[in-house]
Amino acid sequence: MNAPAVLHNARLPRWLLPADWPARDGVPVLARIAIENGRVHAVRPEAAADAAPAPGGWDLAGTLVLPGFVDAHTHLDKAFTLPRMKQVQPGLLGAIDAMLADRVHWNAADVRERAARGLQWAWECGTTHVRTHVDWWEPDAVPLAWPVMAELAQEWRGRIRLEQVGLIKLPLFEDAEQALRLARQVKATGPHALLGGFVHSTNWSENALRNLLVSAQACELDIDLHVDEELNAAALGLETTARILREIGYEGRVVCGHVCALAAQPEARALATLDAVARAPITIVSLPATNLLLQDAVTGRTPRQRGITLVKEARERGIPLLFASDNVQDPFCRLGSFDPVEALGTAALVAQLDEPFDTWSQALCRADWLQRGRAPERPTLAGAPADLVLFTEADCFGWPSRSAARVVLREGRVTRGAPPAAWRAP
Repeated sequence: MNAPAVLHNARLPRWLLPADWPARDGVPVLARIAIENGRVHAVRPEAAADAAPAPGGWDLAGTLVLPGFVDAHTHLDKAFTLPRMKQVQPGLLGAIDAMLADRVHWNAADVRERAARGLQWAWECGTTHVRTHVDWWEPDAVPLAWPVMAELAQEWRGRIRLEQVGLIKLPLFEDAEQALRLARQVKATGPHALLGGFVHSTNWSENALRNLLVSAQACELDIDLHVDEELNAAALGLETTARILREIGYEGRVVCGHVCALAAQPEARALATLDAVARAPITIVSLPATNLLLQDAVTGRTPRQRGITLVKEARERGIPLLFASDNVQDPFCRLGSFDPVEALGTAALVAQLDEPFDTWSQALCRADWLQRGRAPERPTLAGAPADLVLFTEADCFGWPSRSAARVVLREGRVTRGAPPAAWRAP
């Protein structure tokens, strides 16, 4: 089903509007969105539109509208494995042990079925860009899931942009020649592949981290790291990454996921680290659901610490920040549906976020924060594909509550949901 050429009275978030967009009582006026040939042709204030309502257009009557989502950190290779596992010991390391025990039973068909199911769920909720990490634990063997993800990236091309990250344990980078060989294997996969690593106090080595970053630079690869996924105040991963990037003059894009240790460190040290991150090409990805479940996890004891990183302080420093699904129905997180809005809903409560729709929703939509080059301070819908998510039952005060009901447009076509009858008579 095609959407009409004009969407009237759409409520867009402040971050997506020009600085001079008019407001009434501090609330942005509603927008008229013109769609042409599957792209957004123009966005104008409805009150200032110089034409009468378009025949056959939809009057959204203030319905909340966002661009398609980016789910910047997932694990499609692990998804949906929890039902076949027995009891999982609490915490990150217990989840890793359970995953390693299950992995010996994997085959390509199993990984493909679970990953494809996750991509279908992402497609249905309105996601246009997914980045998945693939465990890579052996220095001389490409993981079983790696070529499966490359095949799925081709199969889903034109619907979802799928990127894959080699999640390689840090000790494998201890030898510089081996680090370069791993980087070259990732590079050979294609432009949708990135070099990654698991950086944790249990495997800490500054030399290995430096080799990882240098090898990525040599192969012109972007980087996506699991960093300081722990509440150990002595963790050094993030601050060392920022320092080494500066020392080697790295020019690509680095993403650091989790960085939970910031929340456990003394305030002055944590903020100094964020100051260094702000000067580097680093995007932070927060994974609130998984970190709540894995951090400060002890059997029979209510957790005292939240595990989420310093998202407000990062935003204050202009650091690109995204929320993402992370693990879905596996030993790392028993919940999830590959809907990034769920991640923001969790973060809004845990991190006490004000104005989730107007301010923080961009942390679900800014795919440009994953790419090389300087992202625009204020993005725009105009000229972009008409990939839009229309929340039919939510309002800007309670969102993301009541956000499950939605109409999803892909290049101006309805791919999920049905427009209410009231929209059709502007």
